[in-house]
Amino acid sequence: MRAPEPMEGAMEGAAAPFYFPQGDECEVFAAAQANGLPLLLKGPTGCGKTRFVAHMAARLGRPLYTVACHDDLSAADLIGRYLLKGGETVWVDGPLTRAVREGAICYLDEVVEARKDVTVVLHPLTDDRRILPIDRTGEELQAAHGFMLVASYNPGYQNILKTLKPSTRQRFLAIEFDFPSPEQETEIVAVESGLPAQKVAPLVRLAGKLRGLKGQDLEEGVSTRLLVYCATMIHQGMPVERAIRAAMIEPLTDDEDVKAGLFDLVTAVFG
Repeated sequence: MRAPEPMEGAMEGAAAPFYFPQGDECEVFAAAQANGLPLLLKGPTGCGKTRFVAHMAARLGRPLYTVACHDDLSAADLIGRYLLKGGETVWVDGPLTRAVREGAICYLDEVVEARKDVTVVLHPLTDDRRILPIDRTGEELQAAHGFMLVASYNPGYQNILKTLKPSTRQRFLAIEFDFPSPEQETEIVAVESGLPAQKVAPLVRLAGKLRGLKGQDLEEGVSTRLLVYCATMIHQGMPVERAIRAAMIEPLTDDEDVKAGLFDLVTAVFG
């Protein structure tokens, strides 16, 4: 696995990615980072967790390593491994090790998707020891000043086989995320897409109705990310119904009957 490049740190200002706070999450993140405390972000897919972390890393002037967790992600992918380079075997740090050495923020997106050995590696970094043992090299790294471990997951999507154990969850501070209020989401989508707010508002109303079907006809509702995609295509000249089909209907289901039912909602909102 190739180690991700860090996001260059930048002080608060124009360099920080746009993020619309829903509450005091920015203050909680800043306090956790200042005190070297790990943070867990809980919330549905596409509600802004990853953007929030990028925004806060830029505001706080910290490098950021983001790891998209998946079924095959192992502890070695995070810590590092020996590789052949120029005929020699050399140790190459993984993204977690680099963050620990540099005092950066390491963000593990959808951490429950990773293999079970990953959480074992995280435990010494999430208590007062703040160490990362590297068995292969014999090192025991003390986290540099500024290091912060952030992880996220979607509690509503996970099943009993993919969830965080209480012993792991209780090592983190936690913030619960949800989709923004309609007024906030309208402003967010308008800023991100360039589409005027009065044209975004019906899309947000439609998204609210589609989210109401979660757990019935749909496994997941429309994310704010998909709303931005839809509004962006409309802003570029695509017909509204075509953009809605591409960004807010087709990504949610393959069932033709369900899609037909979803289009009834489109007609109710835009008809």
